[in-house]
Amino acid sequence: MSDKEFYQALKAFCDKIEFMVENEKEISIISHLDGDGIASGSIISLALARLGAKCVVRTISDMTLNVLEQMRSEDHDFYIITDLGAGMANEFNQALDNRWATIDHHQIPQQELSIDDNNQILNAWKYGIDGGKEISAGGMAYMVATTLDRKNKNLSPIAIVSALADRQDQGDKKSLLGLNSEIVKTAQSLRLISMDLDLLLTGRETRPIHEALAFTAFPYIEGLTWATESCHALIKNAGIKMSKNGRWRVLSEISQDEKNIILNAIAEYVVNSSKNKEVNIIDNLIGYTYTLINEDQRSLLRDAREFSTMLTACGRIRKSGVGIGICMGDRNDLLNEGEKIVTKYRTTLRNYITSIFAEKWRMIDNGKSVFINGEGLLTEDMLGAISSLLSGSPTLGGRLVFVRTLTNDGFYKFSCRKSLGSTSKSDLGLIMRYCSESVGGSGGGHSLAAGCKIPLAKLEEFLSAVRNAILDAKFTAAS
Repeated sequence: MSDKEFYQALKAFCDKIEFMVENEKEISIISHLDGDGIASGSIISLALARLGAKCVVRTISDMTLNVLEQMRSEDHDFYIITDLGAGMANEFNQALDNRWATIDHHQIPQQELSIDDNNQILNAWKYGIDGGKEISAGGMAYMVATTLDRKNKNLSPIAIVSALADRQDQGDKKSLLGLNSEIVKTAQSLRLISMDLDLLLTGRETRPIHEALAFTAFPYIEGLTWATESCHALIKNAGIKMSKNGRWRVLSEISQDEKNIILNAIAEYVVNSSKNKEVNIIDNLIGYTYTLINEDQRSLLRDAREFSTMLTACGRIRKSGVGIGICMGDRNDLLNEGEKIVTKYRTTLRNYITSIFAEKWRMIDNGKSVFINGEGLLTEDMLGAISSLLSGSPTLGGRLVFVRTLTNDGFYKFSCRKSLGSTSKSDLGLIMRYCSESVGGSGGGHSLAAGCKIPLAKLEEFLSAVRNAILDAKFTAAS
């Protein structure tokens, strides 16, 4: 479709929302509990609040029939669902009649691409936009917000944070592409964001250099990630001066020559320690940074990637309200709580990853794909975060990564990613949707990242279907 058709659809979608607001309808916003979900739900909440709407927002792990039944029984007049519900138009209609609309960027089935949806489905793929790398749910929500009122362009930093939360920095030097890049330009023109080419270490302005390396979990480097003492030794042995005037130096204070020395030291470490010698770790440690200019220099929110990590942590630790509050402007109590949540989140990730690599029986690895059994270890809310981290490990480089665990409601839940160095043309979103539906489950996502839920009794049948689909040209991504 053309840009004109997309913007016409945006206008019609917003007309529907404005009608609800003008008629004082109570609106419930339901979003996914990951970083993109929290950001997109927050953007729509802020846009509606600025219109004087009656609205509430909450996050959930999955859009299920049980959730739909609960929504049906509630008193809200209208529902806006963000970052959830791709392919569920029929289910929404059955549960809610026409009292719903979705804002999403996940791949949807062909039949939903062409459905006459009465301006209820605002999905990037319907308009020829690659929702896997050109725009996030937060970006789609931002497009709605700015169509409702151009003053909402000041929400552009949150949209950028949402794209980074979904790892959409797939362009040259980790840049953002498509509509995401246009949102970046808007934020730059408003002097809300600055872009620089730098080392992509966590805490460039806030942490000592060795801690910045240790807290960098993507790429995940065994022996360095979360190993503060090892990082200290590596950088010190490389000849870098660690402190000045009695204070630890941070990455933003050191010279380009010193940064190159650190990069070379990391690269040498990876070559000497990793089983996979072909993954270029340097390409994943240098890239464009996005600095939120109006945030305090010592705040975790100043670096957009760190901001995205905080939102992800809030969702995965089931404290989404903290993340929403931070997106909506709280810089006091909730920000302090968010910092504590990030610390807890990183500790949880470290414990999970350490256990996975220590308990070799959990992995079935054929060099092209690796299936990881997280039963009895991983909680379902942490599954996506774990698969993302594992996909950033040079040890698992070049593979398709599939991680599973058991859910509280008695299903297997899978999360899959393409790892660093993967040349597979498989479309993981298509594979997860087709293979899960073939065994009575449901799933989907993007070419690079996807997930599903399946019945317990269908595990072996599902795994066999996935292995076959990986080799089937029918499930390759469009170039």
